Amino acid sequence: MAGAHKKHLGFGIVLAISFWVVLFLMFSPIFPKTVDGLPQNGLQWADEMFNQLAKGSSYFIPKVAKSNEKFMGRMFSIVIKLDKPEDKPGDAEERAERASKLFTVNPGAKVEVSGAELKIEGDLGLVLKAALDDADAMFKNEGDKIKAKYAAAMATEDEKQMFRQWNNVLPKLDKAFKKEKMIEEAQIVTEVTKKAIEASYNFYKVEAVKVKDKAGLMTFLLVFYVAYTMWWGFAIFFIFEAMGLRMSKAKVKKEV
Repeated sequence: MAGAHKKHLGFGIVLAISFWVVLFLMFSPIFPKTVDGLPQNGLQWADEMFNQLAKGSSYFIPKVAKSNEKFMGRMFSIVIKLDKPEDKPGDAEERAERASKLFTVNPGAKVEVSGAELKIEGDLGLVLKAALDDADAMFKNEGDKIKAKYAAAMATEDEKQMFRQWNNVLPKLDKAFKKEKMIEEAQIVTEVTKKAIEASYNFYKVEAVKVKDKAGLMTFLLVFYVAYTMWWGFAIFFIFEAMGLRMSKAKVKKEV
């Protein structure tokens, strides 16, 4: 019996030590570097890989562009206000001025700026086509196209800030269309915002990877995750077993 306890204790210690060794390695910057050449640990590498897989499954821009075709020639006239409760004096006006460049640079609409307000008139299909073209460039990590298009007008070299103007404008446009009971127009603006603008902004500079191309790695990570969550539990179990601590069902106390 003592031999069994000794064997359990040794096995539990080996499991515990190997658990901490693997944990140390997971937090060490020994994994493949990022696309920018930065070192990363196991958790960062796994997070980056899952982002790549998520991006590979999120390219809906061609489908949204197809839906937008019916809105070509659909004219609209809307006033939106680009202010927020936390804005400092001048912030909203600066944001409105910057956002207005989306309509002066791209064809399809004209814009008038009055303080924090934009009065936009034009062809909804063409406006959304410009947004989708920009989203496609950002999704493909072609930020230089966005810089070349807007840098002079917006006086900034930050392509994400330039592209973010679509996310400042389109939700306001969506809300204004709903207020005017223009349901179809609001729906297509929502679709462009959610499936194109937000996805392209959030996944910018992430390389897209198809799940089928990483099926083996995904299977390994899933198996490893399940095994690793049980690893420490078995280590404690065998150590406690060797110490004579066991879990057993409580005896039922009989009434006298």
